[in-house]
Amino acid sequence: MEKASSENRRAQALSERLIEGLARVIRGKREVLEYLVTGLLAGGHVLLEDVPGLGKTTLAKTVARLIAKTPRGGAVVFRRIQFTPDLLPYDITGVDIFDPGNRRFVFRPGPVFSNILLADEINRTTPKVQSALLEVMEEAQVTVGNKTHRLDSLFFVIATQNPVETEGIYPLPLAQLDRFLMKLAIGYPQAAEELSILQDDPSAKIMPALKPVCGKAEIVAARKSAEGVYCDERLMRAAVAVSVATRRHRGIELGCSPRASLMLVKAARAYALVKGRDYCIDQDLVDLAPLVMAHRLRFKDLRIDPGKLLREMTLNELARIDY
Repeated sequence: MEKASSENRRAQALSERLIEGLARVIRGKREVLEYLVTGLLAGGHVLLEDVPGLGKTTLAKTVARLIAKTPRGGAVVFRRIQFTPDLLPYDITGVDIFDPGNRRFVFRPGPVFSNILLADEINRTTPKVQSALLEVMEEAQVTVGNKTHRLDSLFFVIATQNPVETEGIYPLPLAQLDRFLMKLAIGYPQAAEELSILQDDPSAKIMPALKPVCGKAEIVAARKSAEGVYCDERLMRAAVAVSVATRRHRGIELGCSPRASLMLVKAARAYALVKGRDYCIDQDLVDLAPLVMAHRLRFKDLRIDPGKLLREMTLNELARIDY
């Protein structure tokens, strides 16, 4: 128990260092940064959906800056894919190329073979290319021909998309959205934070000078700590009840699958660490349910506010818990 507690404290300290580093560049958005670090420690992937110019790409680059080479863990590889309509699946995953010297096919890995992958404007490429990420995001592997290639133990996708434009985009299908642990929006900064951005120009002047705060091994260890965070069975039952409630709601055409409730509990465990606890509380579910579940739903009534509905559902199910 004491060993687990010390590992949790290290993971909590790590999350705070990451958030502090990110906050030097992304101003006035601590809550969003906490959720992003939660996704990283939970071993999931994060989709950032917001209007242009709010720092989505900068946020992903800053995460990569803060994680660096360690003596035993090797270099941390960051790659960016700018999604465009002319991309092909093998531009992302890699392809077998014939080597005439050895008279055999050799696999040339694509940019997904990295530790932190920025999928920039992911909805600007075709569904055929989007589907190339299904296997790699779910199972951390790529199958080409009859051979499967495993990715590194640290693999984290941050994807961005613009919700405003309608021309030249291909909305992500539900199967692809389901691969993301959370969907986040950065939002506009307050006037004081925007003024500090103008004065400091953090993406150009501060981010390049950021020093790494951890390495690959620390992230992997923190993920193991997050898996061991205590979550009471009653909270798990509430998470399941929320998923079931989405399947029965008259305004929802397609409700959450069991993966959604599983991801909610995984996120809650990591979020507890970020908040400095080694146990989950009911507020964790209330905060995270809209972020983890909303993008997995398909609505009949487009007037429904997904975040508000899921928050109300979660509060209702938690109220039924007998403590």
